[in-house]
Amino acid sequence: MVRVVLASASPARRELLRRAGVAADVRVSDVDETAVLARIKAVIPDLEPVDEVLALARAKAEDVAADVEDALIIGCDSMLEFAGEVLGKPTTEQEAIARWRKMSGRVGTLHTGHWLIDARADGSGGLLGATASTVVRFGTVAEDEIAAYVATGEPLRVAGAFTIDGLGGPFIDGIEGDHSNVIGLSLPVLRGLLHDLGLRWADLTEPVHAGPQGHAACP
Repeated sequence: MVRVVLASASPARRELLRRAGVAADVRVSDVDETAVLARIKAVIPDLEPVDEVLALARAKAEDVAADVEDALIIGCDSMLEFAGEVLGKPTTEQEAIARWRKMSGRVGTLHTGHWLIDARADGSGGLLGATASTVVRFGTVAEDEIAAYVATGEPLRVAGAFTIDGLGGPFIDGIEGDHSNVIGLSLPVLRGLLHDLGLRWADLTEPVHAGPQGHAACP
């Protein structure tokens, strides 16, 4: 089985992989995201949101790969494109409240960049990246609901100031696109990148043993 290292501090990404059968080790990068984007924008001022998240995903994967051997490294980064702005995590409760007042009843697009580095001892040494974008329809949220949600602290820990799989779920009316992408890592995109590296999804997962009637046995 291929050892997987997730270059992300996001517990949601790690749990998403775990539920899909992938037990990933977590190594958090020391990347200064603001500095990385500043260097790139000095050369390409009109950087598209999908390029921003891909650049940050690559930077995180490469930073972690420098200290990891014999593993597949996955770097990810997510941002919300809303009303012509690209939004990461809010820095204060006041910012989160202001953001939710604007998002209430409106639509944004969640972009996630993925970067894979094949650092396996017998691997290809390949470097691959891809992005996924999912449209998010925000519900109309009352002032007291916004205040209560922001008070939980969750919006300060996640890109776009919301989750779909956590406390923010009730405030999302719907999406158009990949659900796992909104959590922070598109499983279909990851599977496609693995295929391009000559790997199957099963190469990353523990074998599942069938029960007496052919059903998967529960642990």
